[in-house]
Amino acid sequence: MRILYGIQGTGNGHLTRARALLPALLAENLDVDCVLTGRPRKDYFNMELFGDFACYSGLSLVTERGQLKSWKTFSDNNLLQFWRDLTALNVHNYDLVISDFEPVTAWAAKLRKIPSLGISHQSAFAYAVPSVRGFGPSRFLMQRFAPVDTAVGLHWHHFSQPIMPPLIERLSPGRVVHNKIVVYMGFEAIDDIRSFLAPFTDFRFCVYAKVGGESNYGHVTVKPFSYGEFHRDLSDCFGVISNAGFELASECLVLGKKLLVKPLLGQFEQLSNALALQALNRATIIQELDQKILGKWLQQPGHARIAYPEVAAALALWIRDGRRQELRDLADSLWSQCNFPFEIDTKFGRSLLPGMIS
Repeated sequence: MRILYGIQGTGNGHLTRARALLPALLAENLDVDCVLTGRPRKDYFNMELFGDFACYSGLSLVTERGQLKSWKTFSDNNLLQFWRDLTALNVHNYDLVISDFEPVTAWAAKLRKIPSLGISHQSAFAYAVPSVRGFGPSRFLMQRFAPVDTAVGLHWHHFSQPIMPPLIERLSPGRVVHNKIVVYMGFEAIDDIRSFLAPFTDFRFCVYAKVGGESNYGHVTVKPFSYGEFHRDLSDCFGVISNAGFELASECLVLGKKLLVKPLLGQFEQLSNALALQALNRATIIQELDQKILGKWLQQPGHARIAYPEVAAALALWIRDGRRQELRDLADSLWSQCNFPFEIDTKFGRSLLPGMIS
């Protein structure tokens, strides 16, 4: 079976997920070519796994200081180039297109009637999972952004829906350094982050950001993003401060790292992720860089680890066998292998309560 695998390259979460799924697909002797969109080729790193991947501009969100800029997102994306890319992409020689919320491959498959499969966290929002009120345009965009024939949603809990557990690589925690905190807030300005962390000199903060090289500011170290080094720091840290992306939070749940989360304001998915973490009592939520809440959070204990099953291998086998098993049955078989150290608290409904210390 020949597969074209489209991966959204904006941020690193989709790529992290692909680093788990792609080896599983190759292990089933499936022939896979990769397409990445969302950033220039020169901005990707540690990409040996993906071989000679194709690269297109695709579509991306525009943010400033932790807030989504809807108008700039619309005006800064080159829709004409997007159309040229998807019409130029040859998908006729493939048996299946897999899209991880990647629009060029998804729309190319739709236009040419090639079978398509979406595997992403975004696909979970087609079901009754925790989601904030409003944001009609964002919901509409999420539904139309990368259309596929069959959508496989991923989330931290099944929420009684036919969705799968998180799709991540195997991770092992290191010996925890109790004053070490990893910070990855890609939507925030570096100066704002440094000011936020400045008073807490008893802690060592490893801040990952889009910078040219490492800089040290006493108890705060700013590092360029590196897949290997980031995960080494993640393995032995005590907690993580981040925006509300799905994949990093998934890794923290598996490793038992406490979370302080600032969702991207105006972004439906991140706000809904924060709501889900709140309902599962797995994170403290902030709306702004509040030092009072940070000080309380730093004194909180860690979290119990969650042993999610091997989702990548199960999905790869399902794809190899022609996707004959019903999604509900596949999901049930995976969730039956997972024992949760928490229960859902439904009293929050669809409202975030920033500042709660979990």
